[in-house]
Amino acid sequence: MQTKENIRVALNGLRDHKFRSFLTMLGIIFGTASVITMISIGEGAKKQAMAKYQDLGVSNIIIRDKDLTDADLEQARIKFSQGLSFSDTRAITEIVPGIKGVAPQSEIKLDAMYGDKSSKATVIGVTPEVTNILNFRVAKGNFINHDNYNRQLKVCVLGANIARELFSIEDPIGKNIKLGDQWFEVTGVLETKALFTETVGELAARDLNNDVYIPLSTFSSRVPKTNILTSELKQVTVKLENSEMLIESAAVMRSILSRRHFNNDDFSIIIPYELMEQEKRESRIYNLLLASIAAISLLVGGIGIMNIMLATVMERTQEIGIRRAIGGKRSDIMGQFVTEAMAMSITGGLIGVFLGIFLSLGIGFVTEVMTLLTFYSIIIAFGFSVIVGITFGYLPAKRAADLKPIESIRHE
Repeated sequence: MQTKENIRVALNGLRDHKFRSFLTMLGIIFGTASVITMISIGEGAKKQAMAKYQDLGVSNIIIRDKDLTDADLEQARIKFSQGLSFSDTRAITEIVPGIKGVAPQSEIKLDAMYGDKSSKATVIGVTPEVTNILNFRVAKGNFINHDNYNRQLKVCVLGANIARELFSIEDPIGKNIKLGDQWFEVTGVLETKALFTETVGELAARDLNNDVYIPLSTFSSRVPKTNILTSELKQVTVKLENSEMLIESAAVMRSILSRRHFNNDDFSIIIPYELMEQEKRESRIYNLLLASIAAISLLVGGIGIMNIMLATVMERTQEIGIRRAIGGKRSDIMGQFVTEAMAMSITGGLIGVFLGIFLSLGIGFVTEVMTLLTFYSIIIAFGFSVIVGITFGYLPAKRAADLKPIESIRHE
């Protein structure tokens, strides 16, 4: 019954001083909303980063031919290295255990044209197996199949962005586009891929949605080399059956290629899984930092509650004295004022939760910043607001409980 009475008195106090209570709760409201919003932004950034590396394949090892200057390329050829090649791919497949699939590819930058529209594109020659290795998903049409590859057909699959640039709202399937000086029929359009915004090893930062894919057999026979010293392949992606063997398998591949390339440093090996784990660690630190900055607002709100509660104790000194004089215990007085502080922090926390959800969804809708609202961010923010209320409400409650009844009644 005493608890119910404390809650009733606390709610009556909030109702009798609406404006003052609202101003007191502002720190809690904005602090709670800030924590939820900041964590949502951090989780959105984390999801984008994970999608980026998952597109590269978490059980894959990527071997890239290095971009060398003409002088370095010539020196590598003089030292008998032919660069990344199909024979390297066969050697890796034969020697390294636990390989589930291999996807070689070649690349060249060309102008893609349709009608009066043109766009810079990276044209990539691939094999049909690449869809099982690099998580390619087709939004419409079909990807390059074995018939296209075996017959060296001039067909292509467009990235999501270049399809929009060239065709706008027109359906590209079955249309012909010009790549360089040759015509290719569009057979498919890929789903949107996560942007790769930083350079990792030989993986250059670029928009993967501007890529155009053609059969590797067609690329090898019909696309002329810009330099006769250019390597046969630009990249080989190896998918393993067991992701726990990534490090060991990568070491074996490096040994094979170093021997075949006569110790020329003209290739690099990238393990997306390692990059993803590193990104996860960095994201956790980033989220903690954002939440900590936002939590400062909650602490400021807690200080506001403490100040108002101290002022309330001064205002109600006579009331406290009368309650003590008629038999009220110190614990009753403390319970009453702690309950009032909790009422303000819980009310402010609930308003802050709704504001935080609204801001998180609003930022994601209005801007290009990706936000991801999570249940744990709401629990953390609301829980912290309640803890702040109890913590900063304790000192005023203790001060009220320590007042002597006779002196309190005489207080004016």
